[in-house]
Amino acid sequence: MITIALHGASFFAYHGFYPEEQKLGNHFVVDIEVGFEPNVDVNDELTNTVNYEQLHAIAAGQMKQTRKLIETVAQGVIDQIKSSFINLERIQVSIKKLNPQLGSKVDHTRVTINYNKA
Repeated sequence: MITIALHGASFFAYHGFYPEEQKLGNHFVVDIEVGFEPNVDVNDELTNTVNYEQLHAIAAGQMKQTRKLIETVAQGVIDQIKSSFINLERIQVSIKKLNPQLGSKVDHTRVTINYNKA
């Protein structure tokens, strides 16, 4: 199994349940890990792997679509990755919301969603 990971991709976006969150925005960090069994011998060709630039582009596109829940954003990332790379056995997406407004200092909240091909 090969694992490709994109960690710490930072975005400013307007996700949040409350109207103020959608108006003011916040900083988010996205981590993505995908796993697959290679169809051919691993060589120096990008077509035989998962391009992490594409993973970043998928995350960036999903982060631009304002949603109330970061769970929905994470699921959107997974759905788009699944349709872009059909050979994946597993996908994990974590999204952190930095400095959420909860009445006291909180570093971040995080949602993680896992997909495992049956």
